[in-house]
Amino acid sequence: MHLARFPRVRLAHLPTPLEPLPRLSEELGHDIWIKRDDCTGLAGGGNKTRKLEFLLGEAFEQEADTLVTQGAVQSNHVRQTAAAAAAHGLKCEVILEERTRSKAADYVGNGNVLLDKLLGARFRTVPGGTDMTAELERTAAEVRARGGRPYVIPGGGSNPVGALGYVDCAREIVVQADELDLRVDRIVTATGSAGTHAGLVAGLAVMGADIPVLGIGVRAPKAKQEENVLKLARETAALLGRPDAVTPEMVVADCDYVGAGYGLVDDGVVAALQVAARTDGILLDPVYTGKAMKGLIALAMTGAFAGETVVFLHTGGAQGLFGYESEIGAGL
Repeated sequence: MHLARFPRVRLAHLPTPLEPLPRLSEELGHDIWIKRDDCTGLAGGGNKTRKLEFLLGEAFEQEADTLVTQGAVQSNHVRQTAAAAAAHGLKCEVILEERTRSKAADYVGNGNVLLDKLLGARFRTVPGGTDMTAELERTAAEVRARGGRPYVIPGGGSNPVGALGYVDCAREIVVQADELDLRVDRIVTATGSAGTHAGLVAGLAVMGADIPVLGIGVRAPKAKQEENVLKLARETAALLGRPDAVTPEMVVADCDYVGAGYGLVDDGVVAALQVAARTDGILLDPVYTGKAMKGLIALAMTGAFAGETVVFLHTGGAQGLFGYESEIGAGL
């Protein structure tokens, strides 16, 4: 696994910390650690920064001058893509999907949306359920018609090139754990567009690290999520020259904590946000890490992690909290 073979633009503050959560561990009765990928640095940090290092590497190799991407209205991926574009003198075209259909003033104008504007991204919104692949192609064609050179990044940066960022994170976790003499029994992460989950699975498989990854779903049903992750993990492993490294048994998603749907907040998510904040001072987001923590807490309370040391991957996104003040604030 020699990642220097792939073009890369250094964007992240690495390695991110791997540290214990002593008060949460005490509350749950399990040994819980956290991998702080909210600390990657770019425009507030988050997991997409790792992916963008390899995606921008390919974009520059193709001599692109415009990044084209998409996401939900409060997309963390869009924020970090807009920041990467600004930092490297690229234009950024964004399509925001009204996936939650919320018209709340804070949701459509604060949080990540405000930061997108500040970073200079040019964006338009489309209704929920729009064919976003077609919208990306349409926008790229418009860029070409203006004489630009677009580089299209899928939602979440989740393709084999982007997933290399989490192959690298898998390596980083193993190295840090070895340095700390820490045996990691399981990694828990939010799983949505699949790139983070798939990159971890592929990286651990290619290394032979034998650490299971549990993805807590934030959108799709279990069967569909596992299908998406397995496909991308295999494509990523193939990119690394190990097409047979990933097996179906390595891909596990628990999608019982999605609630009413993607980006929709429930009492369990708010409770998880409070627990993380009020035990170890960790700020999570309401869309991804809040639901992942909701799942981790519920599973821990059933004894699912008995005797294990669990690493919770914090994928960032606290900037999105300000887009949910009207929903979250009233319950605090």
